[in-house]
Parts: sequence; C-alpha cells; structure tokens
Amino acid sequence: MNKAIMIVGVGGQGTLLASRILGNVLISSGKQVKVSEVHGMSQRGGSVVTYIKYGDEVYSPVIEKGQADIIISFELLEAARWMSYLKEGGELITNTQRISPMPVITGAQSYPENIEDKIRAAGVKLTAVDALAAAEKAGSSRSVNVVLMGVLSKLHNDFDKELWEKAVEQCVPTKVLEINQKAFALGRELV
Repeated sequence: MNKAIMIVGVGGQGTLLASRILGNVLISSGKQVKVSEVHGMSQRGGSVVTYIKYGDEVYSPVIEKGQADIIISFELLEAARWMSYLKEGGELITNTQRISPMPVITGAQSYPENIEDKIRAAGVKLTAVDALAAAEKAGSSRSVNVVLMGVLSKLHNDFDKELWEKAVEQCVPTKVLEINQKAFALGRELV
C-alpha cells in the first residue's frame, strides 16, 4: 500500500533536508520512493512544499488535494494553507512557530488567530509542537527540520529508530551533526 507525505514550510527552513532524511529512511527500509520538490518564492520566504510517495510500486510523486496521509508543517500558517491536501483520517504535524508572510510584514493583513483551533475544528488529527524551542535547546534554531523528523519517527514508528538516526548521520553535514542528533532526540521527546 502506498503512502503520501507532504513537507511544507517557508523558504530557508530546511524542508529539503527533512525530505532527504525521510527519503533515506524509506529507501533503507526497502520501499520505492518518489520525491518532488516545489519551490514557490522560497528564497524570499515563500511557500515550499515537498511531495513524498512511497510503497511497493510508486509511479508519480505528485499529491493532489485529499490524498496526503501526513502533512509535516514547519510553520503554523503553512499548516492551514495545505491542510486541504490531507485525506480523510490524515494527520497534520506542525511546528507552532509563526513566520509572517509579506502581506503581514507590510501591514496589509494580520496573521490569522487561533489556527490550531480552526484546524482541529475541521476534524483534522493535529499534533502541534514547539519545534523551535526544542531546536534552540539542541543548539541551533536551524534544526527545527530535524526536530520535526524526530516527532514523525516517534508518532509513526513503522521504521526503526536506528534507521532514522543513521539517516540523520548520512544527510546532515558533519560540522552540525551533534546538534542535529540532539534535535532528533528532543523531537522524539515532544510526543
């Protein structure tokens, strides 16, 4: 049976590294994997989304609305923006961090309130964690992505923890490996 996961965030948050770690775990476990990355205005703080499909036979990485089993969001507003892609019974894992998009920065709009409540009210299974605080505790705010991979690995323990740890080791640059290993462990502790 194939599964579909989306990783969404804002440019510069490390969504691509997260997709590499997840892809590494899936391939190491013998799954066929297809990944597609879509960059909006990612270098200007715009939306970034990565589609990951895996299973016994996967033909296309593209995920349509209502097809995602899991969405991992690096930012709260991005969680709300992409939740229509979840299938019924799907799960949304989000960082509670708020990064203001350009219309909010310029004062043309305000950041929406009560996003978590609205997502839950829509019937979505939601896990919201302060991944930024955990990343900072690990030693770098840039390791939010690896914290969220730790959360995912604990919530969906289909794959051995050791596979995840090995993937972090293989995908993260050596100079920041220790921080990211801590970030992964702290992510697992959040749930």
